[in-house]
Amino acid sequence: MLATEHYLDVEPVNIGAGMEISIGDLAARLAEKMGYGGRVVWDTSKPNGQPRRMLDVTRARERFGFRAMIDFEEGLAETVTWWRENKQRIVDDEPA
Repeated sequence: MLATEHYLDVEPVNIGAGMEISIGDLAARLAEKMGYGGRVVWDTSKPNGQPRRMLDVTRARERFGFRAMIDFEEGLAETVTWWRENKQRIVDDEPA
């Protein structure tokens, strides 16, 4: 809401927790939250891209005072809950 109300610049702005996480750790945390008991398998024949991610939220903090109010683990859990509650609607809305 802060961005839509107070950010009119054309430069992109990141909204997030501002913490670094490895893609492997993110996959493991997501699998755990989803109750997935299988193995996460990496396709080593594909480019491995960025092994870690961290959004720079400096512009959001400086331009409109954004600070994450929900920590990463809680936000991930809430996202999984939302996805489960809306999965069928999302699938039904996808173009054929």
